[in-house]
Amino acid sequence: MVVKKLSTVAPKISALSLGHVTDGDDSLLESHGSVESSRFDGIDVGGSDLAGISFTECELIGISAHDTNFRSADFIDTRFERLNAPIFTAPRSRFRDVVVDSSRIGSAEFYEASWQSVHFINCKLGFINLRGAQLQDVLFTNCTIDELDLGGASANRVSFVGTQVNNLDVTQSRLQNVDLRDLEMRQLSGLEGLRGATVNSYQLTELAPLFASQFGLKVED
Repeated sequence: MVVKKLSTVAPKISALSLGHVTDGDDSLLESHGSVESSRFDGIDVGGSDLAGISFTECELIGISAHDTNFRSADFIDTRFERLNAPIFTAPRSRFRDVVVDSSRIGSAEFYEASWQSVHFINCKLGFINLRGAQLQDVLFTNCTIDELDLGGASANRVSFVGTQVNNLDVTQSRLQNVDLRDLEMRQLSGLEGLRGATVNSYQLTELAPLFASQFGLKVED
């Protein structure tokens, strides 16, 4: 029997290294501050200015972060669980070895962010702006996403498992090992940006009208 070798490389998601975490004091959270080995449970940081803050080996559980300013923040070896953020503002932020579990985010600004080894699990996401972002080893598992904007983003080893995206924009994206085979897509923008992605035969059939339109083809029976 010949075993067919798959050419698409899956994301490499690192296990979190949390070590020993202790309860943190949310009154000490401030912009450009540094937080290590801390757990924050059920706090509300909505509207706070936490630009440039750094979380390392932290747990953020059941927190509310509506319209919090996380611009240029660092999240390293950090776990979010039950995050609630109708508006999440984190442009040019860095996520490295991060898990986001069972969370709800409405509109998220992640443009020009850097993600490495990031796993979203059982999340409901609205508009996710990752324009110009750098994505390496990213996995979405059992998520629903209204709109995912990867315009101008660079992505390598990104996969979707049991996930639905209503509108995917890959305009001028640079994709490599981006696995869309288990992704349910409703609409797609920027067809030329799909170069480097992997789809299944059913998806290819569904995309046929878009390919025809892209190349100016007439289809007549």
